Amino acid sequence: MTVTLALLRHGETPWSRVNRVQGRTDIGLTEPAAAVLAERSLPPSCAGLRVFTSPLARCTQTVAQLRLAAPTIEPRLIEMAWGQWEGRRLADLRAELGAAMAENEARGWDFMAPAGESPRLVWQRVLPWLAERAALREPTLAVTHRGVMRVVFAQATGWDMLGKPPAKLDWNALQLFTLDEHGMPTLQRLNLPLVGAVDAGRQP
Repeated sequence: MTVTLALLRHGETPWSRVNRVQGRTDIGLTEPAAAVLAERSLPPSCAGLRVFTSPLARCTQTVAQLRLAAPTIEPRLIEMAWGQWEGRRLADLRAELGAAMAENEARGWDFMAPAGESPRLVWQRVLPWLAERAALREPTLAVTHRGVMRVVFAQATGWDMLGKPPAKLDWNALQLFTLDEHGMPTLQRLNLPLVGAVDAGRQP
């Protein structure tokens, strides 16, 4: 028996608009992003999914603007912690740190900001939640963050998180996976657009 998992990233924030790393910093949506989301809805194929959300405001506001019913706040869906690098731009960190940053990024699953969290650690906290959803056999939508979505995608495709991913994810769209009885994901469909989706207001 398998179960569907749909993942959706939150809308644009003032930091994501200018490519600042957000991590656990609790930043809300921009007004244009909120307005765009208010005009969107889930596609019919995703109607009736049990809704979970990260506790951060940018996700709970996305849920509210999409008018998703009875969401459950799930702390394990929170973004990967970036520690001392929250608020910084990756381009600036690469220019500033040079070889040290390159070596860190070459660690793939074990890349970690100072006082932050690695993708591997994100996966270790997300997998038990996925296993719970699989055990309950309840099709689920999670409104979450890029860091969480990347580790689920990497597990589903076997990507080592080095170099370019095996497919391009549209961060404005739903990403659909199938969970086996242990919560392990496989790809079902990528980049399913929201009804009425437009590019403005939800930058990657």
